Amino acid sequence: MTELEFALNTFYLLMSGALVMWMAAGFTMLEAGLVRSKNAAEIVTKNLGLFSIACVMYLVCGFFIMYPGDSAVSAWVPGFSLSYLGLGMGDQDMSYGSYSEGSDFFFQVVFVATAMSIVSGAVAERMKLLPFFAFAVVLTGFIYPVQGYWKWGGGGLDALGYTDFAGSGVVHLCGAAAALAAVFILGARKGKYGENGSVYAIPGSNIPIAALGALVLWLGWFGFNGGSQLAINTAADAIAVGQVFLNTNMSAAGGVLGALFASKIFSGKADVTMAINGAIAGLVAITAAPDTPTGGLATLIGLVGGVIVYFSVIILDTKLKIDDPVGAISAHGTVGIWGIMATPLSGAGAFGTQFLGALIIFAWVFVTSFIVLKILDSVVGIRASDEDEEIGLDKAEIGVEAYPDFK
Repeated sequence: MTELEFALNTFYLLMSGALVMWMAAGFTMLEAGLVRSKNAAEIVTKNLGLFSIACVMYLVCGFFIMYPGDSAVSAWVPGFSLSYLGLGMGDQDMSYGSYSEGSDFFFQVVFVATAMSIVSGAVAERMKLLPFFAFAVVLTGFIYPVQGYWKWGGGGLDALGYTDFAGSGVVHLCGAAAALAAVFILGARKGKYGENGSVYAIPGSNIPIAALGALVLWLGWFGFNGGSQLAINTAADAIAVGQVFLNTNMSAAGGVLGALFASKIFSGKADVTMAINGAIAGLVAITAAPDTPTGGLATLIGLVGGVIVYFSVIILDTKLKIDDPVGAISAHGTVGIWGIMATPLSGAGAFGTQFLGALIIFAWVFVTSFIVLKILDSVVGIRASDEDEEIGLDKAEIGVEAYPDFK
């Protein structure tokens, strides 16, 4: 490999990582728009904090766990090697691979933050700030990197033949599984469910901001999926990246249409919040294999994802009484499983292996997250008091209201 090719790949990975980092803004706006105005500043604080925690924890230990090199104990036990990364420890050369170590770290760390961002939306309006940050330390520093090693670090899932190009399972199902564990422990928001089984809608504060967040995520996803090619120095890589971009865009479009059609047909209204989640669903659905389908198949995968997210949101909310203010568990979890299982449609992976991979990721993340959150709940309590929830977490925990002029 020439120095020019090395530099080109490094630059491409860095710019892709920057696009994925921009997804943090998308999650922040999406969640702030879908919660009530009295909790908007708190959700912004959580997203700023979790991104920063993810960066620090992945540097301290997460990257070493996920990519342990020769220190791996087994295919399922990653080990820990402080010598593997070597960021800032001398001159870099091309012996690392086709791009620099620093660019690889940066591209990987923004994926970790994405997984934790999924949790923040699902627990919105009732989880206290400091326990949320404490959980972020564990998820980004340990829980996520272990299952990341199993696939992307050359561990057990990779050896089984599990396919996950950019993380429908490793990132999105991981985040949704952790979110589900948290929601089980937290319970629903006050006033969400009545004693007679009735369900009460709690509208968000700013739909345009939520839609802007979804569009920012849509843009950032081109880095998420496109950057996962990890190289662009050859004609074959460039062609693959072009197909990934095309499929990512078409699947998102299909997701919006699927959710809108389902909403109009079954509720009589073209629910904009369903359209927003449809876009996310389409993006999540194609992430496991954005490189292999045709544009038409990618559109269909997204369309099905949009229909799935509509019914998943309804079932979780009204039948199972799982209170998820932004639909994160459905968009990233339920549809994440669909994306994993859809990969064989374009010749990537096998159904049995994909199902096993999804099951292993979900079980690991849900169980470990539940244990950590239960400990936190026992020690410090993770749910805001009834009084704090009533006045809003902006006043109770942040001291700054997002919309002070609107009462």
